[in-house]
Amino acid sequence: MSLKYAVLAALLEGEASGYDLAKVFDVSVANFWSATPQQLYRELDRLAEVGLIQARVVEQLRRPNKRLFTLTPDGRRELGAFTAESPRPTAIRDELLVMIQAVDVGDPEAVRASLEERMEWSRARLARYERLRLRLLDGRDEADFLAETARVGPYLTLMRGRSFEEENLRWGQRVLEVLELRAAARPVGGGDAV
Repeated sequence: MSLKYAVLAALLEGEASGYDLAKVFDVSVANFWSATPQQLYRELDRLAEVGLIQARVVEQLRRPNKRLFTLTPDGRRELGAFTAESPRPTAIRDELLVMIQAVDVGDPEAVRASLEERMEWSRARLARYERLRLRLLDGRDEADFLAETARVGPYLTLMRGRSFEEENLRWGQRVLEVLELRAAARPVGGGDAV
């Protein structure tokens, strides 16, 4: 999937500036797709060039003018057609997993520190996702929200992001336990060469 569809989907929420979209990506879209602000701005320009979005310039006093983007009918059709495609399964590409794969010949304490840092990152993401969930629910319970909301997609992707980070924490805790058990069982100064 290209960034194109993630941007088009983000614009389903309505008109947004590049800055607004960067914030949306950081908060709600980041649970399934990441992009830097520079990538977003380049993609917005490309999408406008091919007519999938349109931009209007808003003049501002004491600040640079800003462009606000909206989906065009062609953009909505393109996004709708994308939903009918069969997605490819995702593949994990994660440097931390390579480090853990090599932990037996590397520095277990450095790997442990990297894992703990990742787990802290997951906790912070979960806290952010919970704030977003509460904002989406707006005082309603989940069943009422799901029955009443005009767009359920953002909530469903948020649930997936939460599940992903919760699983990262469960897995990380198990890895820490295994590393601790192995460290306690290994003789001082010894170890197996692999």
